[in-house]
Amino acid sequence: MNKPAVALHPTVRAPNIWTVASGKGGVGKTWVAVTVVHALSRAGRKALLFDGDLGLANVDIQLGLLPKHDLGSVLSGTVSMPEAVARYAEGGFDILAGKSGSGALALMSGDRLTQVRDGLVALAARYDCVVVDLGAGIETNVRVLAGASGTVLVVATDEPTSLTDAYAFIKVTTMQFPGTDVRIVINQAASAREGRRTYDTLRKACETFLNLSPPLAGIVRSDPKVKDSIRAQTPTLTRHPTSAAASDIEALVKGLLAG
Repeated sequence: MNKPAVALHPTVRAPNIWTVASGKGGVGKTWVAVTVVHALSRAGRKALLFDGDLGLANVDIQLGLLPKHDLGSVLSGTVSMPEAVARYAEGGFDILAGKSGSGALALMSGDRLTQVRDGLVALAARYDCVVVDLGAGIETNVRVLAGASGTVLVVATDEPTSLTDAYAFIKVTTMQFPGTDVRIVINQAASAREGRRTYDTLRKACETFLNLSPPLAGIVRSDPKVKDSIRAQTPTLTRHPTSAAASDIEALVKGLLAG
């Protein structure tokens, strides 16, 4: 019998790692991750943003950064993982960038995936909170990193494909890692009421077919200020701190921190 390429069940789960996931792309996952870590910093937490979107990393692009080192530097042996961390002074948090457009990272071997996962868990010990921006989908690299986290925030919108793929992510993750703290973030909602309806749709599917009832972490209203801040490569909490979307993320983080 062939041995699995990577051990999907980590020996250590770091409770202070929050992974931000989605079943599909285009739901604002990276923006949510960036804004959540910024809100943590504003709340006085020592925080790190880890770009775990292996192959399509773009956290540094959203922030307008040109990091000296990234995850590719770590895997090539140029620097250690802590040495690859850069300070994002404007937001008051640290960042470990991915390597944009690197198919080699997305298809890395099981040993390399284990190295990244274990390095992430070790790095988390230096921080109050670590936010990981996962790649979209349910590929092995996504599941390995999700399995090491304390909380998984699944971002979805009201689009049927988003809900279907978010459900698939929740199903696969909870089957491989029973007891995972999965919570749902409804993004780009027309209103808080519509966001609640979207959440209820996804929750009912999980209750019916998975016997799970993932709680609602928060609803983020659709806000043109988000697109403006992304275009400006500036965090929304910096460029539009009083906007609806910024306020919703701060409320979401406050709720998570309160347990």
